[in-house]
Amino acid sequence: MKTTNLKFISMAAIAATALFTACSDDDGPTPPPPTPPTTDGYSSELFLAEDNHNAINQSFSFTNTYVGVVDGGADVASIDNFFSAAAYRGAVQADNDWTAGWTLLNGDGGDNKADQPAAETLQGDLTADKTLAADTKYMLSGAYVVKSGATLTIEPGVTIVADAANVEGATYILVEQGGKIMAEGTAEKPIVMTANVTEPGAWGGIHICGRAHTNAGSGKSEIGDAAYGGNIEDDNSGTLRYIRLEYTGYSFTEEKESNGISFYGVGNGTTVEYCQAFKGSDDGFEFFGGSVNVKYMMVASCSDDSFDWTEGWNGKGQFLVAYQEAQSTVGYDCDCLMECDNNGDNFAITPVSHPVLANVTLIGNNSDESTRGVRLRAGTQVSLYNALIMGKEKCLSTETAETEEALADGTSVLNYVSLASDISCEGAAE
Repeated sequence: MKTTNLKFISMAAIAATALFTACSDDDGPTPPPPTPPTTDGYSSELFLAEDNHNAINQSFSFTNTYVGVVDGGADVASIDNFFSAAAYRGAVQADNDWTAGWTLLNGDGGDNKADQPAAETLQGDLTADKTLAADTKYMLSGAYVVKSGATLTIEPGVTIVADAANVEGATYILVEQGGKIMAEGTAEKPIVMTANVTEPGAWGGIHICGRAHTNAGSGKSEIGDAAYGGNIEDDNSGTLRYIRLEYTGYSFTEEKESNGISFYGVGNGTTVEYCQAFKGSDDGFEFFGGSVNVKYMMVASCSDDSFDWTEGWNGKGQFLVAYQEAQSTVGYDCDCLMECDNNGDNFAITPVSHPVLANVTLIGNNSDESTRGVRLRAGTQVSLYNALIMGKEKCLSTETAETEEALADGTSVLNYVSLASDISCEGAAE
């Protein structure tokens, strides 16, 4: 399949040439050789090892904001049959734009069926199977909880409008352990979940609680206080496909916040693909443990982190996009493109977070020098392949000794990763 080459201006090659150029006596004393990397921590030298095929200080040029890939990448299809063949760096090919038609990038979302009355208001507990009919609008008022044994089916073209203008407190959808959500839109008829207040943080998004693992012990969801976790790794909470979630991120407190979709101990029997979080005030997608796999995921201008994981998430993900619009036009700052933890209270607790991710395009808005692109911390591990990361002062940082040790000894992998800046390694000084 044809790919689009991005333009690169590599400073790494220039630096390497300068490093190995001998000095004459007239040039002054010869500088000492660089300190060889050790397994006490990670380093730019280890990141740039030949076998990793990584690059730093690259200049990226995309054909359409985030569309474009770089030839040459890992054959991720040979790693696991979850992955599609995509031996290139980046998430979206110019001749195969999987985001077209159902996602938003700039401008406003909102009720796309404003001239259509709502068929029903969704609220309270769902204790029996229910179907939301195709091409129909529904209001959402307060908590809508799918209880164990019940299935909420959402057909293509459904619009759900959270009544943030008239309801105090959080409005959200919660799927408890043993419940299911079967929400299957199409590219032509996506399922749109939005609010009648078109501002980040208007409503609470989707919360799914599964029976797969968490390393945090007995867990409760941040919103809804629902139990999650267990040892059923293939637990099935349903299907999410072609869904756009707008203006999520409602916050009770700093410790109780909502994302576009929050995955709590969700198992890999659940299908998640073609989902977008648009202009939320917290994270786009967050994973609290679990083994759920995701594919074709996009986050646009969420003010906190685009992707976030913690509590031992070890699923797989492919074709992931995070894009942050400039602060001057979107009106607010954005934090990390990926914030990546094992467990903030115990960096070494098992099972350790270790997702395997491939074909990733992450574009920050350079709004704050202190913000990070991919922030690997709190003991997390990761295997990351075929990634393009730009738009942050620190495109990739490692911040705990456990995380750096896993990178140094090969437990974690960074292969075919191209960065617009050098990496920042802070874990050895922890």
